[in-house]
Amino acid sequence: MDDTYKTISTSSEGIFKDKGSKFLAYAFPVESEMEVKEILAQIKKDHHSARHHCYAWRIGSKNPSYRANDDGEPSSTAGKPILGQLLSYDLTNILVIVVRYFGGTLLGTSGLINAYRTATITALQNADIETRTIEELIKIQFSYPEMNAVMQVIKQENLNIINTVFELNCQVDITVRESEVNKIVEIFNSIPKVTLIRTNEDE
Repeated sequence: MDDTYKTISTSSEGIFKDKGSKFLAYAFPVESEMEVKEILAQIKKDHHSARHHCYAWRIGSKNPSYRANDDGEPSSTAGKPILGQLLSYDLTNILVIVVRYFGGTLLGTSGLINAYRTATITALQNADIETRTIEELIKIQFSYPEMNAVMQVIKQENLNIINTVFELNCQVDITVRESEVNKIVEIFNSIPKVTLIRTNEDE
C-alpha cells in the first residue's frame, strides 16, 4: 500500500515579473489551518503595500483538505493556478502565498494565470521536497510483569518509542508505519494482558 506523501522540509521563495508587476511566491511547510492563518497574517504585514496576497494550501497525508484564494484577482486566475502546481508536484502539508505588486498594466486572464503559476513553480523548484512516511500512533498499556515481553517486541521490530510510563500500570507510545500496523497489532494482541489504543494522527 502507498503509505508515503511528499512535502517540503523548509520554506522557499520564487519570483516572476511581467509588464511591471512583481509576483513574489513564498512556500511554507504547514501542519494546520491555524498555522496557515498565522503565516498569512505575517506575510500581509510584511507586504502591506502589495495589491494582492493570493494563496493555496493542502493539508493532510491522506485525503488532503485544500483551499485556494484569489484575494481580489479575477475568479480562478490566482488561487487555482497556485493550487494546480501543488497538485502537479503532488505536495501536501504546504502553503504557497503569491504576493503581487501591481505594475500599472493589466495582464488579462491568461497573463494572470501564467504569472501566478510560474511564480509558484519557481518557489517549488527552489524548495527541498522530501518523501515522508504515514505513521500511526499506538498506545500500549500493560502491567509491570508484561514489560519484558512488550519491550522485546519493540526491539525486534525496531519500533519508534514516543513516550514511556513505567509504573505499576505501564504505557509505551509508539509510531508504526501504516503498512506495518496490522502486523504489529497482531503481535501485541498475542501477548496476554496487553491493551492497545490506536490513534491515527494523520486522519
